[in-house]
Amino acid sequence: MSEKIQDKQVFTLKEVSESIKRTLTARYTTSFWLKAEMNKLNRYAHTGHCYPDLVQKEQGKVVAQMRSIIWANDYRQIAKKFLAETGEELGSGINILFRASIMYDANYGLTLHIHDIDPVFALGELEREKHETIRKLKEDGIFELNKTHQLPLLPKKIAIISVESSKGLADFMQLMQARMIGFNLDFYLFPSLLQGDKAATQMINQLERIRKVSQHFDLVAIIRGGGGDVGLAAFNNYLLAQIIAKFPLPVFTGIGHATNLTVSEMVAHTNAITPSELADILLEQFEYFKSKLILAQKNISKYFQVFENENQRLKNQMYYLQMKVEKHLENRKSKLAALKTEMHFLGQKHLQVAGNSIEQAKVLLQHSGMKLVEHHNRNLERSRKSLTQLTSVLLNDNSKQITVLQKSVDLLRPENVLKRGYSLSYHQGKILTDSSLLAQGDKVETVLAQGGFISTVDTKSTENQSS
Repeated sequence: MSEKIQDKQVFTLKEVSESIKRTLTARYTTSFWLKAEMNKLNRYAHTGHCYPDLVQKEQGKVVAQMRSIIWANDYRQIAKKFLAETGEELGSGINILFRASIMYDANYGLTLHIHDIDPVFALGELEREKHETIRKLKEDGIFELNKTHQLPLLPKKIAIISVESSKGLADFMQLMQARMIGFNLDFYLFPSLLQGDKAATQMINQLERIRKVSQHFDLVAIIRGGGGDVGLAAFNNYLLAQIIAKFPLPVFTGIGHATNLTVSEMVAHTNAITPSELADILLEQFEYFKSKLILAQKNISKYFQVFENENQRLKNQMYYLQMKVEKHLENRKSKLAALKTEMHFLGQKHLQVAGNSIEQAKVLLQHSGMKLVEHHNRNLERSRKSLTQLTSVLLNDNSKQITVLQKSVDLLRPENVLKRGYSLSYHQGKILTDSSLLAQGDKVETVLAQGGFISTVDTKSTENQSS
């Protein structure tokens, strides 16, 4: 009962509380359905009771908040149904549709007593948020932006965002270490929660840390173990998806689930269903590169042997040609020497015959007078000069032929062939005879008579050209 104090009607705090309780009890006679964000579940393991903090936000600001309670028996039934419907345990940071009744206590004030939670609504809210995030990213024109980054040939420096104790991270690291033989990879962990109301904020903060040192990494990998759709809500966050899309490095995701992709996975450069599959994607690049190296090594050995065989064949041909020319030259010299001897013998014989004729003529024509003698002497002198001149011309012609043959032999020597402007071209250690074996950007080594040079193919012609 109220009392009078200095002509004022005064109520006690208990009376006011009981009045409020009677009013609320009379007004709210049954339970009813509400929707709100369960900011924090606040479950106490020793009693099994939960005391969720309920809030309503508009444009990111809290416009209403209220305490609530879920008794242990109700929680067990609600949690079981929620897990069966969503594949995820009931937790903090989700929007819920729930049936509750109003409780009022003089000591604790107004509390909502939660009797039931609709798990289907939670999934629907997540899907709505997901589509809204996709719409905004496409309007911003950045939905495919991260996919345009060029992945390094061998991504060896990887920044990982994950929970240090995550089984998915353990599977990823175990697979990488078991198969990455012969390659050294650097991993640096940036620890972050991957589910719950703080997960998106922590992942964004870690991405910002990585951005500051992005020159030290080849890519970012976000790794998480398995879970249901509710636990993946953070990956549909617009701010998280936005920073992934605009990130200066390729972002890979392996967040362990078999349902529809989250927005963060959609905008990432590459996504894998599980951390193990993500490891396989990276390992395939290294194993493919390793196989190409092995093949290249075999080809180099093969082509080197071909080059050695071809080089030996060329040496044999040059030696054979040189021997053949030298033999031909010796034959010509022998023939020239024999011809010279024969010509000398014929000349001597001719002179002897002519001398005999002169003597005979001298005896026979001695009486013909001095004029006839002089006439014969003149004829004899002309014959002598003619024979001498003929012999000299013949010897000179043969000497010129020998000189020409000697020069031909010298010109055929490899060092003289190169001096005439010819060259040898090598590609990958092999003599180059066909321009179709070259591609733009290939290196060609050219050997000249004096030194050589290395050139890069810009354009090429596949037609035969003659000078």
